[in-house]
Amino acid sequence: MNISVLIAVIVCSYLLGSIPFGYILVRTFLGMDVRSIGSGNIGATNVARSGGKKLAIATFLLDAFKGWLPVFVVLHRPAISEAVALPPTTVGTIVAFSALVGHMFTVWLKFKGGKGVATGMGVFLALAPLAALLALAIFTIIVLVTRYVSLGSIVATAAFPAIVCWLEYGRFSPAALLLTTAAAFLVLFRHRQNIGRLWSGTENRVGARKA
Repeated sequence: MNISVLIAVIVCSYLLGSIPFGYILVRTFLGMDVRSIGSGNIGATNVARSGGKKLAIATFLLDAFKGWLPVFVVLHRPAISEAVALPPTTVGTIVAFSALVGHMFTVWLKFKGGKGVATGMGVFLALAPLAALLALAIFTIIVLVTRYVSLGSIVATAAFPAIVCWLEYGRFSPAALLLTTAAAFLVLFRHRQNIGRLWSGTENRVGARKA
């Protein structure tokens, strides 16, 4: 195993994932710090609360892309997996986890970042497209029925590892499945306050000003 290559892949994935697009877009186009708005999160949902609906869409797409890109690259560059002597899906899940950590604990904002929904969707789409689309369908149905974005995110994220086990078990190594579960757990952990508000009935629905 070429440790230096593995470290380089992890660091590059983290740095790409750490780009705070929501913060940059709101600061650039609205002259505001998105962290002072609503929930203080730098993700698309909170960007929308700044009044910049188009910026929110751009944030979601860019956050998803920065998660998708490094995973896609390592899965389609066999030389990388060969250099680190690991299966492509295992390297892909390592990269996915690194990108998520970068988004949630970005070095550019004193290690404070987003909750990982869009970036998680990006990495999951690259790792297991069909499983990710099924999780997205779950998210959409729950949000349409309950109008809770957080609940849709939580349930879809929790379901994703199980869907991967069902659809991709033969392609994913046990280590890859474990890392996929760890990535999903990380997103759930970042939603712990939302879970508390959902439990107490104080979580805001779609259209509310404040989370």
